[in-house]
Amino acid sequence: MASYNAPFEIHVHGQVLLRPDVGFDQLQDALKPLWKYAGARTLADGAHSHYEDEPGIRFDAAEHSLQLCWTVLGDEDFRQSLDEMCMSLNELSQAGAAIEVTFYDTEFDEEEAEPGTESRDDFMMLFVGPTPAAIMQVQRDLLVQDVINLMERHFDASELGGVVSEIDRLFSDRFDALVNSLEIGKPPRGSGGGHGGHGGGRKPRHLH
Repeated sequence: MASYNAPFEIHVHGQVLLRPDVGFDQLQDALKPLWKYAGARTLADGAHSHYEDEPGIRFDAAEHSLQLCWTVLGDEDFRQSLDEMCMSLNELSQAGAAIEVTFYDTEFDEEEAEPGTESRDDFMMLFVGPTPAAIMQVQRDLLVQDVINLMERHFDASELGGVVSEIDRLFSDRFDALVNSLEIGKPPRGSGGGHGGHGGGRKPRHLH
């Protein structure tokens, strides 16, 4: 559980589009690993960030979205809470989304640290979505954006079509491998004896 002597300030940031039928009670259950870690008894109590100028955890009923800009004091064990939250949000999400998590080392002082000592700051990206395809779509889009931003320092954007196509191919191969692994051991469905369809639906729209 979080404490004021915790070695990290942990910031969670992102926006998740939820299914239209999702209500506050469902979201409260899905986010229980977060607000319970913060020492709260309900989402309403735990939604407030450690910093007053941050919006915290917000449920936009009109837009059917979850907005996260929330900091909690904690330790490495918070990662388990994040894993549990993502599994629950997968069931409520309408589309794939990325959630950024930053661990700030509260015990590290650059001016007083011994030579060669580094902070334990860490950054991680989490992904949620209703299907593997939706999650891969977000991963693909973020990677393309990062690669284009990097390579535009040296090349014109019109020259990078081949790079984007290769990224699409890599994700398409990964998606096909995932589908094949899920199909192994499944009995064929239908009178024709064909393979059953994967629950993930269509491939991500950019994966060819």
